[in-house]
Amino acid sequence: MSLTSSHPFDEALRLVPGADPGTFSGQPHPAYGNMVGPFGGITAAQLLQAVWLHPDRLGEPVALTVNFAAALRDAPFHIQARAARTNRSTQHWVLEMRQVGEDGAETTVITGSAVTAVRRGTWSSADAPRPDVPRPDSIARPEVPRSVRWIERYDMRPITGHMPMRWDGSESSSLTQLWVRDEPPRPLDFASLTALADVFFPRVWLRRAVRTPIGTVSITIYFHAGADELAATGTGYLLGQARSQAFFNGFFDQSAELWNEAGHLVATTHQIVYFKE
Repeated sequence: MSLTSSHPFDEALRLVPGADPGTFSGQPHPAYGNMVGPFGGITAAQLLQAVWLHPDRLGEPVALTVNFAAALRDAPFHIQARAARTNRSTQHWVLEMRQVGEDGAETTVITGSAVTAVRRGTWSSADAPRPDVPRPDSIARPEVPRSVRWIERYDMRPITGHMPMRWDGSESSSLTQLWVRDEPPRPLDFASLTALADVFFPRVWLRRAVRTPIGTVSITIYFHAGADELAATGTGYLLGQARSQAFFNGFFDQSAELWNEAGHLVATTHQIVYFKE
C-alpha cells in the first residue's frame, strides 16, 4: 500500500510516524466527508494502513475489525497499532484511534483488531459464485445526489437495489448489486479494498425507503486475495453484493461480497449498524 500518486485516497492515507513504533498521526480528508465526520470506510483504511506501515508487520492482512466507539470529528487523530502476539505465520494486532474532543480532552473514538499472516500455497476454492450480471461498461453511471463528499470518490454502477429515489416508506428487498471502483481509477490494494467494502448504502434505507439516521457500530472485513491478486485486478471494477439478514430493535446487520472482473472473490464483510426511528 505504497503512496505513489496525488490521488485523494492516497492523500487520506498519509500517516506521520510518531516517536514510538506503531504510533501515527493523521487527519480526516475533506474528499471523504460524510454526513457526520468522515466516511467510515476511509477510517477503516487508515487503521489498516497503520498496521501496514508498522516495522514489525508479518505478512498480509487476513482480517480487520473496526469498532466505531464515537463519531470521528474533522480534526487530527492519533493511531496506535500494537502487535499483541506474533506466531510463526500469523500476527494479531490491537488498534486504537484517539482524538481530542471539543472539551480539550483526548479520548478513544475507534478500537479495532487485525490479523496478518504469511500465506502459503494450498488448495483454494470459493463457494460463493459471482452473480451473472451485465458488464460494467454496459451500465450507465447514474446521477447520484451529492449530499456527501465521499460518494464522489467512487464510480458506482448499480445493477439492482439502488438508493431510493423516492422516500415514500415502500418496503422492498435489501439486496444490492453494483459495480464499483475508485474515482478517479486507482490500482486496487488492501487499503482501497477495505474502503470499498463499506460503500453500500445502509440496508434499512433500501428496505424501507425512509431517511433513517444510522451509524455503523462495528465492521469486519475478511481478505480472500493476496497482493498479487489485487495487483492483477488493477484499476478494474469490483462487483459488490450486499444484503441484510435482520433488523431488530435499533440495529441491523449487513453482509457483502466483492469479486473482481475475473471472478475472484477478493473480500467478504459483515457489519452491525445502529438505526433510529
